[in-house]
Amino acid sequence: MREKDFISIIKNTLNSDYIGDDCAYLKDLGIVVTQDNLVEDVHFCLKYMSAFQLGVKSVAVNISDVCASGAEPAYLTIALSLPSYIDENFIKKFYKGAKSVCQNGVEIVGGDITGADKVFVSVCAIGSSKGRKISSRKNAKIGYKVVVSGVHGSSAMGLKLLTSGKKAPESFIKAHLEPTPQVEFCSQVSKNINSDYAMMDTSDGLMDALSTIANDSGVLLKVDYDKIPREKGVDKNLVLFGGEDYGIVAVVPKSFDCGGVVVGEVVEGLGVDLNIDGKTVHYSKQDVESSIFNHFEGVNNEI
Repeated sequence: MREKDFISIIKNTLNSDYIGDDCAYLKDLGIVVTQDNLVEDVHFCLKYMSAFQLGVKSVAVNISDVCASGAEPAYLTIALSLPSYIDENFIKKFYKGAKSVCQNGVEIVGGDITGADKVFVSVCAIGSSKGRKISSRKNAKIGYKVVVSGVHGSSAMGLKLLTSGKKAPESFIKAHLEPTPQVEFCSQVSKNINSDYAMMDTSDGLMDALSTIANDSGVLLKVDYDKIPREKGVDKNLVLFGGEDYGIVAVVPKSFDCGGVVVGEVVEGLGVDLNIDGKTVHYSKQDVESSIFNHFEGVNNEI
């Protein structure tokens, strides 16, 4: 089974209206809440990543989820499970890295530490919805435009270089080890939009975000590959399916100016139509899910 199959089972078992987006929007409290786990040799390898960089990435991925919901990042708690060989220096550097991402008043306020056979990191992030309009993957509407922020495929390219024993170009390596959440873009959208809209980060790949929004909203996204922001030399498959870029896909009314790059539009249908190499390729939900990384198909020792 795949991650989304498990999520569907959990959602149906709990009969919950909150589960589905990367953040749960608790409207009565005026907050959003999200939690992500990073597991050694599944999501990261200490052979390639320092403790400082692990701290950076652990916080950045959660801030990205909060921003993609439209909320303002506010507080985090961090739980660490650590093997016996981890020393005080590792913990100090980890938290220095984590703190370096906490800009504009974001604060780490607690957590937990336990023992384990490998390094496990679990971060809970809380964001404020005050003065913001919260997004939902279900809100893409016919006639809207598809806007992206950030470059795509660079993180996957960085991972490919690292596992090949290379440390350059540095921009790709940094994109993988020290991602930058699209804080300003998301803020620009959520603080100024009046209509319902869809927004999602590209943590599981650009095509995953496009497909998820399309299928959850019951629409077809027509996207032009040539308009997708990317660095020179990145393989097309990495641009579309390489994860951990933490860019943003926003689907908003055509009249709304939010910056970013317009790459497509919303029309009747279901799924994603990609204009690439002079032809249109259709991607169904099943097509996309068969191509993205599956956390439950064994350990990815190359990460």
